[in-house]
Amino acid sequence: ILHCLRMSLCPARLLSVVMTLLALAFIPKSVVGKRPPPTNKSTSRSITIINESGSRVEVYWIHPQTREASLMSSPNVMNGATFNLNSFAGHEFEVRELPSVATGVCKSEDQTCHSAFFAVSENDDQTITVHKGIELEFVDDQIKAQREAGELVKECQTKAKERLAAAGTDAAEIQASMDDLVKCVERGVADTLSRANEEIAFQANVRKGMAQFMENYTCTDLELDTSDSLRDETWVSKRDKKPRKVHIMLDRPASKIHVVENFISQQECDAMAEAAQPKLHRATVADGKGGSHFSEHRKAMQAGIKVNWSKEASGDHIAKLSRRVYDYTNHVLDLNIQEHGQEDLMSIQYFGRGENDTAPDRYTPHCDGDCTGLPHKAGTRMATMVMYCTIPELGGHTNFRNAGVHVKPQKGNAIFFSYIDPETLTMDNGFTEHSGCPVFKGEKKIVTQWIRLGVDSENPWDSFNTLGIKRSEAEEEAEL
Repeated sequence: ILHCLRMSLCPARLLSVVMTLLALAFIPKSVVGKRPPPTNKSTSRSITIINESGSRVEVYWIHPQTREASLMSSPNVMNGATFNLNSFAGHEFEVRELPSVATGVCKSEDQTCHSAFFAVSENDDQTITVHKGIELEFVDDQIKAQREAGELVKECQTKAKERLAAAGTDAAEIQASMDDLVKCVERGVADTLSRANEEIAFQANVRKGMAQFMENYTCTDLELDTSDSLRDETWVSKRDKKPRKVHIMLDRPASKIHVVENFISQQECDAMAEAAQPKLHRATVADGKGGSHFSEHRKAMQAGIKVNWSKEASGDHIAKLSRRVYDYTNHVLDLNIQEHGQEDLMSIQYFGRGENDTAPDRYTPHCDGDCTGLPHKAGTRMATMVMYCTIPELGGHTNFRNAGVHVKPQKGNAIFFSYIDPETLTMDNGFTEHSGCPVFKGEKKIVTQWIRLGVDSENPWDSFNTLGIKRSEAEEEAEL
């Protein structure tokens, strides 16, 4: 459309049509006619009903199959009052007018009590204003955006019409009018996006500040259970054919957190523990310079275990486990991840020394890969699988503070989290930052697999430093 306007290919009489199309560019696809989504955490919506009808009203939930009405407002919503409720996208409600207490009849001319229906949309910030005659005005964030876009286009349209009327048949002036129209729309869109980005950045800073403040409280609440999931699914491995229940805790393009039940068996845990025993050493962290070092932020013992893929066909427990990790990763991300060049499986152990320990084994908040929202660096991590073998008596939870997700360890379960958008290869922006909460009593033994994108037999994981730079290239730069 913008090209059409710049090149003066759109006749002036079609300006209204063009402006309508510009407005439509801001309108999301309609959800009319879609089957209502399931009732779970991801479809939960908050609704505000404002009664400006001049009468008392009642609000009823309508059963989707039986059409039976259930009263939600008790006893009723007075004129001028606001009523809030929580529901789910696709659910339907009825607003019914009540007779006047003084007269016993409703306030319409024929004294009939009116009613009206509305359905919860999939959008946010939903407000229903009840006007006189029980006329409902429904507004959500998308409708607000559409109205703002319409106002922007209308203002530009008015200016363009005035200039076109004065231009007459002057081709140069018509072209200038079209250019001004385009600039007007572009300026308005740029200003709107700038304000939106500023608000997003402000809210992100507030969210991260609150998450940081709550981190220690969350980790020291030893009675805290696992967060509610958005929804539950079932994954059936194509190899062992076993159905495994999956709790979807976070589901964003570049940030996913799943809890998978019964992912690792006792035999697989035993095999990893046996292989790790003679190799255990103090865990390290990236030093920000391409290497690694010891840190008080990570107190644990670990051992890397190479997978002997030649034994996979004979049922080697470690090979079977590692293959299951890659199968699940591909199930979620569909990136055709192969085992070649990937990191070793890591056996990690934390030990509790009592509730009064002032420096317990733990891993403070960190990201396993980049969590800057920038493009993925070839050869670096983009997903993690943490599998629980031994569960401590007290502590040892995993906390994703920026996502509001807390996971209490369960023997045999696994946490899968990815921090890349598989479509754009853009990294997570901090939602998968996580911590291993302190272990106070007992032992916590986990098996971890960090999964990389862009590695193979010729470019294995250890050919990259912790900054995602090929070691050969980093060494050349150091020599220069």
